[in-house]
Amino acid sequence: MPSFNFTRRDSARIFAAQQRFSFGESAEEVLTPKRYRAGWISDAHLGTRGCNAAALLDFLRANDFDTLYVVGDLIDIWSLRRGIYWPQQHNDVIQKILRKARKGTHVIYVPGNHDELVTDFCGAYGNIEIKRRAIHVTAPGERILIIHGHELDTVVQNVKWLAFAGDLGYQFLLSLNPLINFVRRRFGLGYWSLSAYAKQRVKDAVSFIGKFEAAVAHYAERYDVD
Repeated sequence: MPSFNFTRRDSARIFAAQQRFSFGESAEEVLTPKRYRAGWISDAHLGTRGCNAAALLDFLRANDFDTLYVVGDLIDIWSLRRGIYWPQQHNDVIQKILRKARKGTHVIYVPGNHDELVTDFCGAYGNIEIKRRAIHVTAPGERILIIHGHELDTVVQNVKWLAFAGDLGYQFLLSLNPLINFVRRRFGLGYWSLSAYAKQRVKDAVSFIGKFEAAVAHYAERYDVD
């Protein structure tokens, strides 16, 4: 009797041929990544326990891009210096980005402060470019300056020891995220990040103290962007 190998790909094809979803898309259409001119990911902080690598992988699997901007702190080198934490999912994220580059996506990596040492390797490596700053031109022709926020952060730039102290507190908040969201799921609530909330509140204060808007205007004029 001949053997029959039933793979996940076969399953998707058979389902696509026989079924239609209520919203009018076939299984193959749903499973095929959507294509965009450009996409951005920022502050993934791979190498930390609070990194939501699963959600990032879902995003990368579901979408393809002509250009993918990786804007700062993809890998949290500050955290890795304190202790190695690198589960398989974090490795999968790196592999997925590299695979997209091999398949033709132009990956532009703009380092942040937690992966600042990567700036020592600025240059082009096949379809991957490492740059301190980048300029994206939209379909209508608008120019957008791509930088990581630490360049405009007066604490990071001028009081580095305080930035490191703040990072320790941030990592503690990250470690609380899984517990908080476990409880929220039990009550039927969606994902919410305590660390992101606290970070935004701090940034609001720093923005006021550091005259953030004036710094942004200065950068826009300096790099002739919209």
